This record gives sequence, structure tokens and C-alpha cells, in this order.
Amino acid sequence: MLNGKTVLITGGTGSFGYHFTEYVLKKYMPKKIIIYSRDEFKQFNMANKFKRYEDIMRFFIGDVRDKERLLRALDGVEYVIHAAALKQVPACEYNPIEAVRTNIDGAINVVNAVLDTPSVKRVVALSTDKSVNPINLYGGTKLVSDKLFIAANAYSGTKDVRFSVVRYGNVAGSRGSVIPFFRQIIENGGKELPITDYRMTRFWISLEEGVKLVIKALKEANGGETFISKIPSFKIIDLAQAMLSGCEMPEVGIREGEKLHEVMVTAEDSAATYEYEKHYIIYPHYNWWGKRDIISGGKKVNEGFEYNSGTNREWLTVKQLQKLLVDMNLVHWE
Repeated sequence: MLNGKTVLITGGTGSFGYHFTEYVLKKYMPKKIIIYSRDEFKQFNMANKFKRYEDIMRFFIGDVRDKERLLRALDGVEYVIHAAALKQVPACEYNPIEAVRTNIDGAINVVNAVLDTPSVKRVVALSTDKSVNPINLYGGTKLVSDKLFIAANAYSGTKDVRFSVVRYGNVAGSRGSVIPFFRQIIENGGKELPITDYRMTRFWISLEEGVKLVIKALKEANGGETFISKIPSFKIIDLAQAMLSGCEMPEVGIREGEKLHEVMVTAEDSAATYEYEKHYIIYPHYNWWGKRDIISGGKKVNEGFEYNSGTNREWLTVKQLQKLLVDMNLVHWE
């Protein structure tokens, strides 16, 4: 699919961009991979990491807030992955206007720049569980972003371009998530791991699983779908025990903007949700979807179905978590 194609990744120097680039270079023979981001030092490091592919890799300093720069970067591009965003909940709460400018205005710029670039055929925007029934500004901006990319299909006219969304929760080991937080405490000699609420659950997804879901969306999307992986849940207290067996776990209280459980599909979305072997798809609720085909192989979920980390059918045990942590090189035990 990506052989001989040009791909652009906004926010491409982040964790997702690294893994997506590695995956594509391993599985395909792209013509060009363009990393579009605003951090020159991160681009320098990434260029060194992929130096053997310097004939394929291109690095554009640019911000999604700048439509003119996006248009220049998109020249000749066929596939776009939109990963750029302000993601830290406290930072977005403290800098709300900046979050809106990047996460919402940036999404508008990407959509409009793509619609003005005839070569682009597929666009996948990365979403988050926090966009579902949002209770913080970050979630609110990502909800708007999701809606913008879905509705973009109605603006494409006769252009052969399709926009879709991929949604998943915190990636295991990603910056700002609980695993690096616990790991730092352990490496500093700490003997207890603070738990915000003993009832708290989360979904487990690796970067590789996230990348594969994006590839699936690029291959299969007809436009307007939200793709969601089927992944296991775990209890935060089990993760703590997996990382430091027998540790004390003081309950410190849930933080502002934090939920007890992650929700990927709401009961309200169940009417438009189909279940597939390894994922769910939420289809658009708009009239323009009527002429599109639902992807084959799916089964409509029951009315009222909710995909919630607290009521999930698949759970990870402490031992399974320990193995995953080691396999993914997220912890180091002597």
C-alpha cells in the first residue's frame, strides 16, 4: 500500500512518529517519509537515528498552526498521519488558548491544506479516549478535532480523499503516563507507589498496536470512520504490584480532569458501532454517509453497548503485566 508513496506525519518526532516510521521502513518501500514538527533538536536526533534512510527521510520545521507551511510540506504527499497535538492535561488546563490553537485550529489547517492538495488520498487523525465524554480541556479540544476530520469528508466534493480517525488510550510507557512515573520512583529507591483511586482501570495498548491500527485505517477506511482496537484492561493496583511486588500503595485521590475508567465507545455511539475480529468501528451519523459502504466482516453491537476499561471482557493479571513490561523493555529488574 505504501510502496512508492509519500507519507507526511505531523508531530512526527513524537513516540508515535518514531514507531510509525520504523514500521513503514521495515514493511514497505516508501518513496518519501516527511516528518513535520516544530522542534529542530528532536528532528536532528531522529535524522541521526534514521541516517541510513536519508535518501527517503525529509524533515520540515513547521507548526500545524501555519497553513501556508503545511501546504508547502504537503506538495506531492499521498498519505497524511495527523499526530501533532498538545497532550498534557495540566498544560492544556493552564494554557487553554494554546491548546485550542494547536488542537483545534491546527486540525482545521490540516483539513483545509489537505483539501487544497490534490495528491493527498488518505488522512488518519490520532484521537484519544479523553475525547469521549470529555471532562478536561484536552479532551474537549480532541473531541472537536475528531468531529472536524470526520466532517471533512463532506467537504471533499469530487476529490478522491478520505479522512478517518483512530482512537486509543494512553500508550504503555508513553511520556506522562503512569509507567514512567512508577519507574522513576522505583529507580530512586522508593518503596511505595501512590494510587489515585484503588478502583481505577486503564486499557493496555502498545505503540506497535497503535501503528497497526493506523495502517488498517489507511487501507480500509471509506471516510468518516473511527477505528478502535480491541485491547485488554488492567487495574492500576495490579500494575503497581507488577512493577514493585509487595509495595505499599497509598491512595492519594483522583486528580482534576482524571477518570476512574477509560471509555472508547459510549452507549450513545452503540447505534453506529460495528464489532470486528480485532477492533470496533464507529461510523458517521451524518446524511452524507448514506452512499458509503460499511466495511465488510463486522457485526453491529447491541444497543447500549459501551466499551469501558472497567467492564471490559479481557483483563491482564499481575504476571501478564510483568511479562509485557519486560518484553516491551519498560522495566529493568536485576
